[in-house]
Amino acid sequence: MMNNADAAIADAVVIDGLHVRRGRHDVFDGLSLRIPRGQVIGLLGPSGCGKTTLMRCIVGVQRTHGGTVEVFGEPAGSRGLRRRASYGTQGSAVYADLTVRENLRYFASVLGAPRSDVDRVLIQVGLAANANQSVDALSGGQLNRVSLGVALLGEPELVVLDEPTVGLDPVLRAELWGLFGEIAEAGTTMLVSSHVMDEALRCDRLLLMRDGRIISDTTPAQLLADTGQTDAEAAFLALIERDTGEHHETRRSRREQER
Repeated sequence: MMNNADAAIADAVVIDGLHVRRGRHDVFDGLSLRIPRGQVIGLLGPSGCGKTTLMRCIVGVQRTHGGTVEVFGEPAGSRGLRRRASYGTQGSAVYADLTVRENLRYFASVLGAPRSDVDRVLIQVGLAANANQSVDALSGGQLNRVSLGVALLGEPELVVLDEPTVGLDPVLRAELWGLFGEIAEAGTTMLVSSHVMDEALRCDRLLLMRDGRIISDTTPAQLLADTGQTDAEAAFLALIERDTGEHHETRRSRREQER
């Protein structure tokens, strides 16, 4: 539950001047952004653009080389955030030879969440009828719901999910995005990454990435309006074309200044 001090913090995440380097390559070079509370935030962009690295920075498991990342006013990865922020990595992180309930009970004990939380999560992710079913017998969509259930244990205020709908058919993807919206309506901030651009229209807000940069911080309606397009993929391609032109102009100006 949010206390008075938390209420004064309007944003779930504040990033200022983030610098992350991998070898000799700068993944982020001065990245700054804010993520508001209680919304479904879509982090979208092509594979390799930095989405996973950014998510790892937010949950405090990525080595950084400069700048700050704060979650609910505390440095990312702080002890006080262990129950307030959760992270669902790419791919399944549950045990195939255990039942759905056994998985949730195990992870609840690891997180220090009350055992009663298991029943709440089973209902929340729509798996109450599958509670005693072995995970290895579940469908792909059900398996993803189990992973989401693990991320929801302890009622975190921020849930970070790295491409949770990858490999699912359109119907299952739509079901999961509907669930993300329901969770956000209850007050949880959902940061969900994807490289499937049609999922952009299911978000409250969009962070569109390219080459380690946020090239647009917008809403679905504003994205389409700004680009004059009717679908998200065409809109993103239009943004890339615009961004490429701006980068060429910036580099040209720098070369002229250096002469």
